[in-house]
Amino acid sequence: METDIGNMVFTFFKVDKIFLFIFLVGLIVLFIRLVNLWSEKFQEKLSGRRLLILQITTVFSFATYLIGTLGAFYFVFRPSKELLLTVGGSAAVAFGFALKDLVGSVIAGFILLFDRPFQVGDRVTYADSYGEIKSIGLRSVKLQTLNDDTVTIPNSKFLTDIVASGNSGALDMMIVTPFYISIHEDLDQVKQLLHEVVITSRFVFLEKPVTITFEETPISNDFVIKVNVKAYVLDVKFEKSLLTDITIRGSKILRENGVKRPNSTLIKA
Repeated sequence: METDIGNMVFTFFKVDKIFLFIFLVGLIVLFIRLVNLWSEKFQEKLSGRRLLILQITTVFSFATYLIGTLGAFYFVFRPSKELLLTVGGSAAVAFGFALKDLVGSVIAGFILLFDRPFQVGDRVTYADSYGEIKSIGLRSVKLQTLNDDTVTIPNSKFLTDIVASGNSGALDMMIVTPFYISIHEDLDQVKQLLHEVVITSRFVFLEKPVTITFEETPISNDFVIKVNVKAYVLDVKFEKSLLTDITIRGSKILRENGVKRPNSTLIKA
């Protein structure tokens, strides 16, 4: 009986079949990479649909990897019912222990795609990392930080850990730009000046409201006014561009109009 099982397994895993299977998996990987290249070109041409194209590409890639690999395995090895029944039980246990983390990540990947706590293209905060979700794969999520670092996070982590999404699938996102001014300044004037700066920025999304709020903040035994300029960016990829534009032009217009800023040593404290 043991000899029969050994012969069945040896016949099943012939060297030529293994090489053919590896070749087909390589073709699947190559095809997915081509799809991603086409996706990037479409995103450049249809910038207003960038996140939608990213999301469709992710779901398509995920499904192609899974279905393509299983299909290639069945096409090459064509497992018989007898072999599946004979080897299936013990193999399932062995593979289950060996690949439990991988299987858990794959299942978590499906949950992420359909439960959608975040989507590809979203700006999210996870633990100490903040950036854009570049891909949701079979095993992990790749997050690209604003410093251009790539953080790889296992899918299963997102089922138990807290993650915050800044735009939840939308192309626009709120950006908060802080300013500090003296408590003796005319707040109405400051609000008017900064509002003009925001609405004239080429990165702002004017179909959503611009909000400017004030709060009195104690710093180093003194009080200052913290100004929060809240505006939506046209596309999340311009997040830092909008923040920089408002900061530079806002500081300039406050200075030109004689608005006093707190001593720098207070802010550092």
